Amino acid sequence: MTDLVSHFDLDVTGERSALGGLVVTGITLSSKQVQPGDLYVGLAGVHAHGAQFAGDARAKGAVAIVTDARGQALAARSGLPVLVTPDPRASLGALSAWVYGTAEYPPTLFGVTGTNGKTSVSYILEAILRQLGILAGISTTAERRIGDLAMTSALTTPEATEVHGLLARMAEAKAEAVVIEVSAQALTRHRVDGIVFDVVGFTNLTHDHLDDYGTMQAYFEAKVPLFTPERARRGVVINDGEWGVRLARRAAIPVVTLSTYPGRPADWYAALLRETIDETRFILSGPDDQSLTTSIPVLGRHMAENAALAIVMLVESGIELSAIKNVLDRDGGIRVYIPGRAERIENSGPAVFIDYGHSPDAFTSTLDSLRRVTDGRIIMLFGADGDRDPSKREEMGQIAARLSDVVVITDFHPRTEDPAAIRRVLVDAARAAVPGREVHEVADPRTAFRTALGLATADDVILYAGPGHEDYHEVGGEHLPYSARDDARHALHEFGWL
Repeated sequence: MTDLVSHFDLDVTGERSALGGLVVTGITLSSKQVQPGDLYVGLAGVHAHGAQFAGDARAKGAVAIVTDARGQALAARSGLPVLVTPDPRASLGALSAWVYGTAEYPPTLFGVTGTNGKTSVSYILEAILRQLGILAGISTTAERRIGDLAMTSALTTPEATEVHGLLARMAEAKAEAVVIEVSAQALTRHRVDGIVFDVVGFTNLTHDHLDDYGTMQAYFEAKVPLFTPERARRGVVINDGEWGVRLARRAAIPVVTLSTYPGRPADWYAALLRETIDETRFILSGPDDQSLTTSIPVLGRHMAENAALAIVMLVESGIELSAIKNVLDRDGGIRVYIPGRAERIENSGPAVFIDYGHSPDAFTSTLDSLRRVTDGRIIMLFGADGDRDPSKREEMGQIAARLSDVVVITDFHPRTEDPAAIRRVLVDAARAAVPGREVHEVADPRTAFRTALGLATADDVILYAGPGHEDYHEVGGEHLPYSARDDARHALHEFGWL
């Protein structure tokens, strides 16, 4: 403990000599998750200060608390040694790296950022690494996984204490590579501090998270630090959009670019060859006449783009394209399962897809792809997050009406907002965008899916956008059990199609 105090120049309440025999074996922000030997970090929160729970942390076996000046007073009677630093959140990554020794752990680290596609790229990276015979850990919105050990995710990118703890567990499992999905919030809230990625990738930047950042420019600026030497060694940027072009110019590390647009200046190009409801085939070409033709078992041009980004990131990490080509040729393509991302629920009736997309751009990408492979109608079922960026709701309703044939609007995580008010914005936007478009408003998601199913024929497609892999429905601050994937299977069985 004295080494830690000296290394971070922490102020100590009481005698430093009392720290001599203390050994720190872990670090956590949650007093409920403290394990014996942990260093507890008490942060100021919206409703409470973590230092208020120092006594609970001590009872569970915490050996000390790190906090700020305000927390110092709150933790004074806890019986724990109190270590004080002006901004404990800003120190969290470095503290966690020191406690877990992650700077000494040498896996190849991949980081993926962007508005849409982060989870898909992360899963594709892990899948190809596995096909190459490389054990990889993964941390995404959907799950954290080391080999066959999987854990449910709560945040797109976990807090720094959890990230470094995961890296330590991955070291124990002898993982040779780690893939981490990196949100803008992870960068601005210090969740990936203390980590230097070997290769980082950028998918896109589209309308989302303006409740956090206010403007697209501010949202973009939150992403830029990932492409600096303090965060990463090399980068790959999809420059199909203006934000990608800007990022490639702003990057302070070596960057290669990838495009799906012929004629756009880029180092690598990906071109769609064939698109079916179950598979997307593409060709990737790059410097020195390198090329690779393969497929991914997921619908959509955007999925080919995601796969191409993953492959170029692997090449930038030092893996030869020829080695990737050999294993993909051997296996008949990329063998990947991406939970809740255009995930098809097999049945004998209409094609049913459960998707996590909940932004205008995500709606557009998936609906455009479905239109190209669908003979019948597209029935779209969706809602909008409560307590999240309301500025995108109207555009979501407009896109759904323009790009599908039937719209069913339901509740999706209303949280503390009035769900009827959220639905009204979506319904009004859909009807105004395409007068006469068939629009249904059904509050309960279970009933809403059955409404969509009752409208469908065997030639139609149902896209249920929003819930993806999630297994809850958040209403009034309460998480109610609900899995769209499971409910879809139950409903299809009820209708005799499964």
